[in-house]
Amino acid sequence: MKKLDILAAPLEKNSLKLLLFGAGELGKEIAIEAQRLGMEVIAVDRYERAPAQQVAHRSYTVNMMDANAMRSIVDREDPDIIIPEIEAIDLDILNEFEEDGYLVTPNARATHAAMNRERIRELIVRSGVKTGRYTYTRTDDLSEFTDAVEKIGYPCISKAIMSSSGKGSYFIEKREDIELAMNAARYETRGSGERAIIEEYIPFDTEVTELAVRHLDEDGENIVTTFPKPIGHYQIDGDYHSSWQSPNIEEYLPYNVNEIGRSIEKDPELAKEAERKIYDAAKRITSELGGVGVFGCELFVRVNDGKVEVYGNECAPRPHDTGMVTYISHISGFNEGGLHVRAIAGLPIPARRIEGGYRVFDPIAPAASHAIISPAQGFDPEYKGLFDAMAVQGVTINLFGKPLAYHSGWIVEERMGIALATGADAFDAKRKAEVAAHRIMIRTATDRTWRGQEEQRMHVVGSS
Repeated sequence: MKKLDILAAPLEKNSLKLLLFGAGELGKEIAIEAQRLGMEVIAVDRYERAPAQQVAHRSYTVNMMDANAMRSIVDREDPDIIIPEIEAIDLDILNEFEEDGYLVTPNARATHAAMNRERIRELIVRSGVKTGRYTYTRTDDLSEFTDAVEKIGYPCISKAIMSSSGKGSYFIEKREDIELAMNAARYETRGSGERAIIEEYIPFDTEVTELAVRHLDEDGENIVTTFPKPIGHYQIDGDYHSSWQSPNIEEYLPYNVNEIGRSIEKDPELAKEAERKIYDAAKRITSELGGVGVFGCELFVRVNDGKVEVYGNECAPRPHDTGMVTYISHISGFNEGGLHVRAIAGLPIPARRIEGGYRVFDPIAPAASHAIISPAQGFDPEYKGLFDAMAVQGVTINLFGKPLAYHSGWIVEERMGIALATGADAFDAKRKAEVAAHRIMIRTATDRTWRGQEEQRMHVVGSS
């Protein structure tokens, strides 16, 4: 990795060329931030008019599980940086690209490990970060799958080895759930469904994402790690639904923000202990992975006998869906997409301050995000209620521009946008983002009935 001093204009002979394998909403923000710095962007996805394709200089539509298709694009474009953005790609060819001299971010080995649940779990264990008990199983043998579940015990969670956004996952509470879980892992995954990991259920207080950023220091000589404040979030059926972040971490750590002010009082000392242990776990995991860029480290936090425990869950070698809250909580150019671009291009990320030996990057205000899910399936989605949603003080709406909404099959695209909000504290921002998201109505060309957000689980306000 070398520091970047000179940039040519995009589409010129010496432009800095970024190639995205995966052009979803996270890739779109990477593309926008790269173009703000005058870089050239090529976006590849498995369907036409994917979000990042709409803003890239050029785009391709191919099956990214086809190594030959990926190779043909790389040979034609000769990019400076290759950015894998989703799991549903052929990972093995990334090593070939790296051997050919291309910069694969964060690096081919890290991407190969982090996009496979078996490899990343073993890496987390090697890093010394605590995990729950787990085992692996095939998904074509009910007897083997059942033995694996009963080895871990009820309740537990099954996940397809290669997937994302909760697809192919199932919460197993009783024996009758086992066959449903096996089929979910095998047939509902976004990647490979041949094997699954069975994980112990950890009764955590909150789940967080730490967006650890590995990048060149201010002298351009050494790789350092900078830590944005931990992002609290909750998932529904394994998929991100809401996330929040604040300069004041005691607003939501170590307990779920929904509980603050109710049965549990804020505890600044426990919050600082949680923050330190989150940074330590993320540093261990990302140091083991190596390379540069944003890493979305998913961690469980709980208080046990008055002490904070942090468990490693997964780590994405790229910006994370929960990190979309940084689109409003961080200063311009430093959301997770901007941080990723700066890191992989060889640009510095000055820390706001050094605390306890950690380089910390603070948000500018308490903020939250809330997913906008399409209740309908089909092409040509339309949206209603934007005026009322954006009338909430401190709220903005990001629509991703997806040309379709599908809930199952080869293409799963149901998250169509997010509501973002700032507030007096994390809970206030979370409440406002939820209210705004639930004011959006959606219909498609095949389902002409206007419908709003139907999910109510774990909500604090609902559609009011």
